[in-house]
Amino acid sequence: MDCTSSEHLFQRACKVIPGGVNSPVRAFRGVGGTPRFLERGEGCRVVDVDGNRYLDYLGSWGPLILGHAHPAVVSKIQAVASQGTSFGAPTEREVALAEKVVSLVPSAEMVRLVNSGTEATMTALRLARGYTQRDLVVKFEGCYHGHVDSFLVKAGSGVATLGIPGSPGVPEAVAGLTLSLPYNDAAALEKTFERYGDRIAAVVCEPVAGNMGVVVPRPEFLSALCETAETHGALVIFDEVITGFRLALGGAQERFGLRPHLTCLGKILGGGLPLGAVAGKAEVLQHLAPEGPVYQAGTLSGNPLAVAAGLKTLELLEADPPYARLEQLTSRLCRGIEEAAAECGVPVQISRCGSMFTVFFSRLPVTDFRSAVASDVKRYARFFHGLLGRGVYLAPSQFETCFVSCAHDERVVEETIDAARAVFASLA
Repeated sequence: MDCTSSEHLFQRACKVIPGGVNSPVRAFRGVGGTPRFLERGEGCRVVDVDGNRYLDYLGSWGPLILGHAHPAVVSKIQAVASQGTSFGAPTEREVALAEKVVSLVPSAEMVRLVNSGTEATMTALRLARGYTQRDLVVKFEGCYHGHVDSFLVKAGSGVATLGIPGSPGVPEAVAGLTLSLPYNDAAALEKTFERYGDRIAAVVCEPVAGNMGVVVPRPEFLSALCETAETHGALVIFDEVITGFRLALGGAQERFGLRPHLTCLGKILGGGLPLGAVAGKAEVLQHLAPEGPVYQAGTLSGNPLAVAAGLKTLELLEADPPYARLEQLTSRLCRGIEEAAAECGVPVQISRCGSMFTVFFSRLPVTDFRSAVASDVKRYARFFHGLLGRGVYLAPSQFETCFVSCAHDERVVEETIDAARAVFASLA
């Protein structure tokens, strides 16, 4: 497979962009080699600058549930762009999108649009502190909530991929306001609230972890989290940047029947363009300026193009919900990969929820960050490159999530399983 143009572009990029990329995990540091520079996407496939085609299970890290360049979404973006790309003033589509979110997300009564998932979590944290007049926040090891200072404590995603425990630039005084606990450990959460309950503003959680690879919550974990926080007067923040509109129209909270106080949204919400939101109880959201004293602002918040792309995406998902089919398709893919690995004597654990999955090279089930990082990352790197060479693009890190989109079908799933079988044979 010729990658000459990607290699040349990466050399150029490294001279003018830190690490040659604008988001760390794109650099392939977790798997080695040169990142592929992509030129275009078509349904469930992407094409790099050297003309190589790949079956894509990255999906721009989750937003593209409809696949690349969905005609209806592209057409809507083009039409709105001709009317203007930004106004710095309210538009009707912002209202329509907020109304759509309120109608779909069970806990949403009001919505504030922002520009990214990171802005959403940052806003939710500040809002929780302002609302409760408390300073501490509880998070879980391996969960990544954007590069907000308070959340870069034992975080997942690129932080885990690069083996960074936290981040220089985050003052100890700020990090000290974050209590980080093992994911899926309800007992540890209860003990922490018993000790610090009157100071904890909020507990923030990925209801299905996707930033240490997919880790599915134990049945009692999320309900215990909500009950414990409620008992002590703290807010529950669900980071549904990944799971929102991915696991169901109403996200993970619909799937598990739970109602957090605040929900952070992104990725699918923008239909492939930069967009995020904080949704939740009106009583809490009304503390945001200009209604209340907690300040948040953004010049491009509610950008017309992003709002149009997101609204069209949600309308398509609502008109023809794909979730049962995605569940079945992803289940078949994961089962096929597991069977192929077993045939070759390669120990893997595939963690899946809906259309999200991660192939862990481990003999033991992955239930938290500690068991995730015990996986064989070198073997995953070989697996990744083996599939890449056969035209299958997975997440370039053991600690990230792969996604199946509406553009995938049974034929490409079988094609992927065949490719995985060939790679496992080389790893045995």
